[in-house]
Amino acid sequence: MKSVIATCVIHIASKAKNYLFCILSAVLLILSFPNYNIWLLAWFGFIPLFFAVKDKSKGKAFLLAYFTGIIFWAGVIYWLMHVTLLGLILLVLYLALYFGIFGLILSVVKYKSSVASLLFIPVVWVILEFVREHLFTGFPWTLLGYSQYLNLPIIQIADITGVWGVSFLVMLVNVMLWKLMQGTRLQTKRIYLLCTLCVFATLVYGYYKIHFLTLNPRLSVRQAYPLSIKVSVIQSNIPQELKWEPTARDYILDRFTQLTERAAGDNPDLIVWPEASSPEIFGQEYRAYERILNLSTKIKIPLLIGAVVRENEKYFNSALLISGSDAIGGRYDKLHLVPFGEYIPLKRFLPFLETIVPIGDFNKGREHTIFRIAAGHSRSGRLHNFAVLICFEDLFPELSRQFTKRGADFLINITNDAWYKKTSAPYQHMVASVFRAVENRIYLVRAANTGISGFIAPSGKITSLVHDQAGREIFVEGYRTQEVTIVKRQLSFYSRYGDVFIAGCFLLALYVIISALKKK
Repeated sequence: MKSVIATCVIHIASKAKNYLFCILSAVLLILSFPNYNIWLLAWFGFIPLFFAVKDKSKGKAFLLAYFTGIIFWAGVIYWLMHVTLLGLILLVLYLALYFGIFGLILSVVKYKSSVASLLFIPVVWVILEFVREHLFTGFPWTLLGYSQYLNLPIIQIADITGVWGVSFLVMLVNVMLWKLMQGTRLQTKRIYLLCTLCVFATLVYGYYKIHFLTLNPRLSVRQAYPLSIKVSVIQSNIPQELKWEPTARDYILDRFTQLTERAAGDNPDLIVWPEASSPEIFGQEYRAYERILNLSTKIKIPLLIGAVVRENEKYFNSALLISGSDAIGGRYDKLHLVPFGEYIPLKRFLPFLETIVPIGDFNKGREHTIFRIAAGHSRSGRLHNFAVLICFEDLFPELSRQFTKRGADFLINITNDAWYKKTSAPYQHMVASVFRAVENRIYLVRAANTGISGFIAPSGKITSLVHDQAGREIFVEGYRTQEVTIVKRQLSFYSRYGDVFIAGCFLLALYVIISALKKK
């Protein structure tokens, strides 16, 4: 009887240990992302999960990893409950599937002493992240590489591999440390040497690029055009419940006007308002437009504003360049809409969804619009190009790439994260902008309704943010002005060639799979 009880206790303890490992992995990974930002934890955060799924059947490995994914995603995107609790639950259950699939593949892989087998696990993780970015319009939030946004030397490699290379490197170190903890004997030390060299080479490249980017503007002084353009960003802090309230229109415009006139004292070349900053629909109502146009004429500075535009019975989430001289000097309509936020997928076939998710009904834009702005106090200097990313468009690397290839000298992200209250959501969103700046080696400017607003250098360094006297960066009003460096240089490898690294990951995965099938 005692032996039976002991066996049951051991069995229960073994199961509990596996779930504790899963919880530990999820917590370590959560803490590596904003607002905690303990980026070092990501380098070994998967090790407990590896131990949990080791020697498990396919089904158990999937469930354990899926459990880890549920805890991780619930702890990361909890802020979505401020918009929709049902949507949060469904999204967490969906995103956890990628963890589950990862665990399933871990249970199938037979680890041997070869470079290909060691690289296979990081490759699988990167491919799953890439699929998540594209499937069902994509949700590339909190990619593993994003945990390193404050680790500037490591993230410089993104101008070659994109954020995927950083995710790969972090997972590679997880696998290597796991192997060392297992005491696995390898036929050769070259495998671990290769991993060490990968990290070392990344650091050397990172420090070189940071040094180069620091010195390069000084070396470019001989160029025959201004080295910078002065931009101001406005953080209005308009409560979400007031944004489309008709009685609050004058209040909203008054606040924008006051902040804009204060920013005009810095004599910028461009002042940027956040997404949907106009309280009226352009093309349907004109009072707000007239006030904004008069404001631009008064201060003699162009304004880039976010607005909902109506055109031929269609609605667009747009960015408008307004100046007293040319009225509307350009318009960009958002290309990548938010599913269940700005449109309802499969609305034609599933009309009942409209009653469940009664949110916007926007049309997507068709052009990668490039705006032009003059630098210099006279506004008659050389024209510089810039492009706008609206809302979560900065999460999609290929969109920023296309704008950069079309000639954008810097990028501007206008957004409104007020939906998510005082949570980590605005900080998690800003991380994507850091990587878009590094990937394309250009400045990225952010103007957010409630934060985070500021400037990100081509090295990924956050150079300045809007904040109050207490240092708070969200749900405060204010403005920030900074010189945005414009240095004409060749496109980065990533801007020019795109996801070559992802193609290599697919090829390596295919090679490992074919080799395994041949041996069978």
